[in-house]
Amino acid sequence: MASGEERRRRDNLVPLAALISREMRIEKIEKPIVKYGHAAQSRKGEDYFLIKMDCQRLPGNSSSTFSVFAIFDGHNGNAAAIYTRENLLNHILGAIPRDLGREEWLQALPRALVAGFVKTDKEFQSRGETSGTTATFVIVDRWTVTVASVGDSRCILDAQGGAVFSLTVDHRLQENVEERKRVSASGGVVGRLSTVGGVEIGPLRCWPGGLCLSRSIGDMDVGEFIVPVPFVKQVKLSNAGGRLIIASDGIWDALSSEMAAKSCHGLPAELAARQVVKEALRTRGLKDDTTCVVVDIIPPDNSIPPSTPPKKQNKLRALLFRKKSHFSASKLSKKLSAIGIVEELFEEGSAMLAERLGNGDSTSQSTSGLFTCVVCQIDLAPSEGISVHAGSIFSTSSKPWQGPFLCADCRNKKDAMEGKRPSGVRVA
Repeated sequence: MASGEERRRRDNLVPLAALISREMRIEKIEKPIVKYGHAAQSRKGEDYFLIKMDCQRLPGNSSSTFSVFAIFDGHNGNAAAIYTRENLLNHILGAIPRDLGREEWLQALPRALVAGFVKTDKEFQSRGETSGTTATFVIVDRWTVTVASVGDSRCILDAQGGAVFSLTVDHRLQENVEERKRVSASGGVVGRLSTVGGVEIGPLRCWPGGLCLSRSIGDMDVGEFIVPVPFVKQVKLSNAGGRLIIASDGIWDALSSEMAAKSCHGLPAELAARQVVKEALRTRGLKDDTTCVVVDIIPPDNSIPPSTPPKKQNKLRALLFRKKSHFSASKLSKKLSAIGIVEELFEEGSAMLAERLGNGDSTSQSTSGLFTCVVCQIDLAPSEGISVHAGSIFSTSSKPWQGPFLCADCRNKKDAMEGKRPSGVRVA
């Protein structure tokens, strides 16, 4: 006869079919449905976009799939926008160490985005073309959304409950006081266009060059103080999902974030994108290239009903957009997701590479035993690498010989961006 202990163990066993069914339900919950739509009206032919639904963290592993959505609003020609669309994604992925788990991969994304943006800018400027572009680059991995941006294209989140949040910062000199101070401190001159009679007109611009933006990719004729270092924000949505609206300034010059979100409520993504463009044209007319991408991150079933619209937006923001706690992160994340809170995982907007590229670790060394430049990923002998912290008053590191490391070209670019060396001057 079986003992009482054996009977209890047998009674506690879970049938294999039930285990498989449970795993499938978990996988289903972990992977939302992602749908998108795109619409555009062209005036100058300088807006470009990128949509890739089949990217994989681990090649050949379908469970590691993530999606990419991006908008590039060119100026002074379309060369920079085209080059960035074709190369930025590869530069970002090339800056992420291989064979990372999903959580480690997501944590590595913010630094890789900075490195990818700077590498793209450096390579495009080496071509000698004077075009420039904004870049708003969005990575959706299950419920986690990571956004990097330079310029004034924008990405907003329309969360369940009617709350609208901006996931980007506009780098317009007219509106951004901090960027005006940074550009001036780095050697740029900020002012309006002067007419023959001395009257100043139009928005604030950076001189030389007359660019209205403080951050972009390209623009080699303006000065290195117009930097390609992106503002990066990473959030985790609740299981109720949400809608992203990514658009060029042709939309945002006509509509506020709230107006854009409201104009397409209840519409599927494809119709929503068309409606946002239509509303912008109705409000302002076709004065600029106008491009919109709408991304819906949808629960895999209809078991989670949409919450009711909020009564007070300011209280809802404090409740729904909460920073991640350092304690019991995984348990907290599940609780926040369950009650519909959008969790902020990361946010940083500094233009200083010493702050953005982080402290050195084992990933700064290549498989060949050499060190690698954290920006352009080329191999460096130990005697060639220059710490990103070396000589930087902005560095929080007490050991400037620590990594990550830069090659000589990238160090020269860093110094020029921070106003320590005239733009375009190379030091042997």
